Amino acid sequence: MQVSLDDLSVARGGVTVLQGLSFVLQSGQALVLRGPNGSGKTTLLRTLAGLQPAVAGRLDLPADSVAYASHADGLKATLTVAENLEFWARIYGGPSIDAALAALDLAALARRRAGELSAGQKRRVGLARLLVTGRPVWLLDEPTVSLDVASVARFADLVRQHLAGGGLAILATHVELGLPEARVLDLAPHRTRTILSDGFDEAFA
Repeated sequence: MQVSLDDLSVARGGVTVLQGLSFVLQSGQALVLRGPNGSGKTTLLRTLAGLQPAVAGRLDLPADSVAYASHADGLKATLTVAENLEFWARIYGGPSIDAALAALDLAALARRRAGELSAGQKRRVGLARLLVTGRPVWLLDEPTVSLDVASVARFADLVRQHLAGGGLAILATHVELGLPEARVLDLAPHRTRTILSDGFDEAFA
């Protein structure tokens, strides 16, 4: 499995925010996106996930290889934890939910409705969806939001296991996950600039 970008440009609201992005990521590798809020991390991940088209350049990433975890947890409030995961497993044709429940310490919550969960518990269920997709490319947008220290460590272990199994991951995160082998891409040099009405220019947020 490989993700390849060549001189890629992406836009938000019809305005190009990042340009000249080029990298190749192979199975077993991780890439961490760095940049302040508004720098284009989410826009880039949405483009990689196939949710919006690139403005220019080339993107080589089969859509059926991607599992995307965004800010939204994607849960049905009236369904139980198990029912939510079973729904996604059927959609993706992935494996049994048992391993996902165990990996994110959710077995005790399996019969609880998602609407009754805390923010951290909802985030863990949202991340458990990655495991039931069976897909090799994980695109993760601030995946540790609402997680406590123990859950962050548990999630970091999952990412390492995913990489060891031949998967790859692209993450936008401000949290140190303990992945020293991960490459880091600073988006600052790729941000476009816009001219303000008063004549000053600034990097587009």
